Amino acid sequence: MVEGCQILVSKYGYLSIVDDESDITMLFHDALKTIPGITIFSFTEPQLALAHFIANKSVYFLVIADFRMPELNGMELLKKIKDLNPFVRTILMTAFSLDDKLLKEYGKRQIINVFLQKPIRLDDLRDEVNNQLYTYELRKK
Repeated sequence: MVEGCQILVSKYGYLSIVDDESDITMLFHDALKTIPGITIFSFTEPQLALAHFIANKSVYFLVIADFRMPELNGMELLKKIKDLNPFVRTILMTAFSLDDKLLKEYGKRQIINVFLQKPIRLDDLRDEVNNQLYTYELRKK
C-alpha cells in the first residue's frame, strides 16, 4: 500500500477522497465502502491524489476534495482533474465560507458539480455519491 493512501477494491469505477486530515478520509472511506461496485482511494496529499488520477483518469467517476489543503487547494485540484477528464464528477467540501462568485463560476463551468458544507452527515454523503455515480453513468451513455 502507498503511504497516505487507503484502498477498497470493487468492480466499476474509481472514487478518491482527498483531505489533508486522515481522520476525515478514513471516516468517509468507511462510510462509502457500503456502496457496491466502486473502488475507493483515500489521499491525505493532493499531489499524490492528482498523480494517481493522471495514471487512472479513464477509470475515475468521482473525486471528493476538501478546499483547504497544503500545496494544492481543492478548487485547484478539481480544476486540474476536470482538465484531464471533463466527464469525471467532482465534489468540493469545506468547513469554511468560500468566495461565492468563484464557487458559482466553477459550478457554471462544471468544474465543481456539488458543494458540501462540513460537517457532513454520512448518510447525505452516501446519497450524494450515489447521485453522482448515477449522473456519471447517464452522461457516459
